Amino acid sequence: MSSTSTTAGKARSANALDAAAWRRWLGHPWSLGLIGILAVLLVWQLIAGSGLVDKLFLPSPEAVWKAGSEQYARGILIKDLLASVGRVGAGFALSALVSLPIGIAMGCSRVICQLLEPLMGLIRYMPAPAFIPLLIIYFGLGEEPKILLIFIGTVFFNTLMIMDSVKFVPSELRETALTLGGHGFQIVTKVVAPFIAPQVIDAYRINMASAWNLVIVAELVAANEGLGKRISLAQRFLRTDEIFVGLIVIGLIGLAIDLGFRLLMRRACSWAN
Repeated sequence: MSSTSTTAGKARSANALDAAAWRRWLGHPWSLGLIGILAVLLVWQLIAGSGLVDKLFLPSPEAVWKAGSEQYARGILIKDLLASVGRVGAGFALSALVSLPIGIAMGCSRVICQLLEPLMGLIRYMPAPAFIPLLIIYFGLGEEPKILLIFIGTVFFNTLMIMDSVKFVPSELRETALTLGGHGFQIVTKVVAPFIAPQVIDAYRINMASAWNLVIVAELVAANEGLGKRISLAQRFLRTDEIFVGLIVIGLIGLAIDLGFRLLMRRACSWAN
């Protein structure tokens, strides 16, 4: 009888440990996201395998994987990936470098804000692809118009978001710095910059998505390689499996960049978490 009770007690303990482990796994930030991705893949496979949709319009996950593997084996996927990452990286880096000082200046100075905000408010509503003809006329068919298109599509949003973050710096902090003998540049570097750092990183993280949204349009401008160019070529020949490959790769790159910005915020601005 005692051995039976001992066995039952061990079974209950094992079940309790399994339940605790399951709750810890579900509590992990990635767990539900992983379940969501697997659910989408399952639904995708079921619909593609059922024959309800022609495989020309909805290839199966296996077909997409095969197409991606073929592109990787031929070296096309890596070449396209590096080309697109280079263009997005260059265009967005230029945007980040230009928008940071201008945004801080607009947030700190009412005169500069009144001078530039109406102009930026006007230009940022113009669709960036509308600048393509002018960019080709001014800079030709090289890499410059592609990089500048991404720059134009992100710089104004970066600048205005940084300006708004500066305006939310508590006036008590600035007044305290002035009382302690700080001057303009010291207040910007020692008070304003640390306070807005999390918001600046978050603004860059959000607007990076716009840069990747523009890469397909940018690579239509006489590009020989790039994920956007590959998607455009696949569309011409109804290679939907290759279109899915390009979209998934862009999504994975975007996810990696998003996680990188989040990691940067946790490491550089741990006090704000």
